[in-house]
Amino acid sequence: MQSVIRIGSRDSVLAVRQAELIRDRIREVHPELDVRIITMKTTGDRILDKSLAAIGGKGLFVKELDRALLDGRIDLAVHSLKDVPMELNPDLPLLAFGKREDPRDVMIFREGLESLPENAVIGTSSRRRELQLKKLCPKYTFRGIRGNVQTRMRKLAEEGYDGTLLAAAGLKRLGMEQTIGQYFSVEEMIPAAGQGILAVQGRRGEDYEWISCVDDAESRVAAMAERAFIRTVGGGCTSPSAAHAQVWGNEMKLTGLYYDEAGGEYLTGCIVASIDIRDAYKAGKELAERLMKKEGMRKLSVERK
Repeated sequence: MQSVIRIGSRDSVLAVRQAELIRDRIREVHPELDVRIITMKTTGDRILDKSLAAIGGKGLFVKELDRALLDGRIDLAVHSLKDVPMELNPDLPLLAFGKREDPRDVMIFREGLESLPENAVIGTSSRRRELQLKKLCPKYTFRGIRGNVQTRMRKLAEEGYDGTLLAAAGLKRLGMEQTIGQYFSVEEMIPAAGQGILAVQGRRGEDYEWISCVDDAESRVAAMAERAFIRTVGGGCTSPSAAHAQVWGNEMKLTGLYYDEAGGEYLTGCIVASIDIRDAYKAGKELAERLMKKEGMRKLSVERK
């Protein structure tokens, strides 16, 4: 085992915090290792005046880290799983999935507001979030907004938004729960596939046995099912499609959202499977195929065990 482990991370405050969580877990189990974080700015971080869809999708948040891994400048890369493209370079496998943080979407209000007005202006560049919130609150209007948490907080104050939608996971990792004005349940707003899960990526052919200390079995099952669903419906990181798996004992309940571009409507449904990795993958594919055929729309009720 090499003695120095270099973890690559985007240079945003949240990305560094996420890399620190992985670093600290490795250090806890392997104190003999010298684990360092190397930061870099990605194309997605540099271009903030255009939507992700217009400049190539969320894969722009991982391209520079991919190059650094391939070049041997870093040994691991840490990503929010929801930012990782569905099609991976086989030379850069996902090695581990960290324990999931709160997967819900949340609303942050502009300073001075305790609730949103009926005709609120919401900042989001996520079609997934906009579609679902529009159904809950038809009178809201939506404007694009990009940037990290701190940038969005500033834009809320300066650019005429009443609120903005973010992932609870990031705010909680930053210790900013107090800024959350409203939580949406995973039923009200189905999260992005992988939301709340940290993915650890490495190079093919190297010995990473020691990284098992980071891997969480429930996160791995959920990741497999959610990504299988999105891959099958043809969605990417900027797609309005969504998927969220909940593990209860030996069962997994997967909820999916499929957006029908031709009809301009979205469909949701659920499926239950065992937590076997192969079953989770099959469940993701099956639910996607049902929704694409507009079959099995009825949501199944599953008692918590």
